[in-house]
Amino acid sequence: MLFLVHMQVNIPDSLDKAAAAALIAEEKAYSHALQRDGRWRHLWRVVGQYANYSIFNVDGNDELHELLSALPLYPYMTLEVTPLAQHPSALASN
Repeated sequence: MLFLVHMQVNIPDSLDKAAAAALIAEEKAYSHALQRDGRWRHLWRVVGQYANYSIFNVDGNDELHELLSALPLYPYMTLEVTPLAQHPSALASN
């Protein structure tokens, strides 16, 4: 199943800078692993924001929830998830 996920990151100023940097490095490594295995299909930055739009290709809601809640920055994120389905007029398949 394909899902569009909007992630808005809000790291509090009160978080130690070294701890924030470590979380960001862990997040990058985790996202790279998911991109390599094909579950995190696309990742786009939102210009001027600490935010992204991503496409995930997973077996279902539970797998997506597990992946998202394991993100190191998850405690500092606001997420919007939209399930996607193939449009009948689309030329390309998933």
